[in-house]
Amino acid sequence: MSKARVTIVGGGIGGVTAAIALLDRGFSVTVLESAPAFAEVGAGVTLAPNAMRGYIHLGIAEAIAQAGVEPTRQRIQHWADGRVLRVVERGDMRARQGAPYVYIHRADLHAILVATAQQRGGRLLTSAGVTAVEGTTAILQDGRTVEGDILIGADGVKSVVRRAFEEKAPHFTGHVAWRALVPVNEALADLTSWPGIHIGPQRMVLRYPMRQSKILNLVFFARQEGWTQDGWTIPARRSDLQETFAGWAPEVQTMIASIREGEFYKWAINARQPLPTWVQGRVALLGDAAHGMTPFLGQGAACAIEDAVVLARALADSATAEEGLRRYEAARHERATFIQLESNANADRMQAEDTDLFGLRAMRNEDTLGLFDYDCATVPV
Repeated sequence: MSKARVTIVGGGIGGVTAAIALLDRGFSVTVLESAPAFAEVGAGVTLAPNAMRGYIHLGIAEAIAQAGVEPTRQRIQHWADGRVLRVVERGDMRARQGAPYVYIHRADLHAILVATAQQRGGRLLTSAGVTAVEGTTAILQDGRTVEGDILIGADGVKSVVRRAFEEKAPHFTGHVAWRALVPVNEALADLTSWPGIHIGPQRMVLRYPMRQSKILNLVFFARQEGWTQDGWTIPARRSDLQETFAGWAPEVQTMIASIREGEFYKWAINARQPLPTWVQGRVALLGDAAHGMTPFLGQGAACAIEDAVVLARALADSATAEEGLRRYEAARHERATFIQLESNANADRMQAEDTDLFGLRAMRNEDTLGLFDYDCATVPV
């Protein structure tokens, strides 16, 4: 199988990681990206040890860790008075898990991935949006076709490739998020050294540092009915946050005050329900196209990275494409579906109104669920 031609629809984190993994196994890889350039939006991403094991396997983990920040600790705080509800240690991740825990700017991660895929012989095409798929042939917006032996849909939660599996569109989860990147100053120093979240009824605020702790990534979550807009870059106003998070702790007000008008955005959190299968013949789904989930476990990117490495291993070890894709799905479907459902449920647990601890008494997160222990480089395929 190592000489097969693989077409990957979607040039995000999952798609380009899959390209690298497949190239390392001797496949010929073409990545089709709809955007005019390979770039990620200005937001952060968390790479837990289970994600970083994938990049250790691909030989790029240290480059990624050096471009990011490895936190030593996190804290969960009460929405009203800021008191610490729980401290989570992270400084022992390398020793305990054999892999780091990394915060990184998506653009920085994506640049490393694209450069690596190109260096290892991948064919990465931009302005190559796919409008339809016929078997393993991708039909582009400009009428061109790209043929291959295997086609992988890594084109996100609104996947075109997924339409062959179901017609249903992604659903709005009832949550919206505002995101901003702010320079770290004296007022934000403590929040930068103590990344974490403030949790409260129907709302949550996430923060963590990036780029040598010079920038703080801020994400504000809230339930909001009647959403009609869509996209990652819908402009927002600081007054939206001031109104939505009125009465929240002084630290939250400090974060809101640090945001510069015109430099932050709002988006709807859409997700998918699990599919019974991700594979049809020599076509398969990967990442959000397969199992689009909410961000409330911080495992969306990790699942895509795990998919990518397992996919390449399964195909390389199989006599036919059909066999390799079946083995990929068998190795990944149960875990990814479990994380997808737990992530979607975690929003309700962490923003509940029935307890002062907002679900922490029966906390189900990446630690308590044992998600960090998974190794995509060695799991049986």
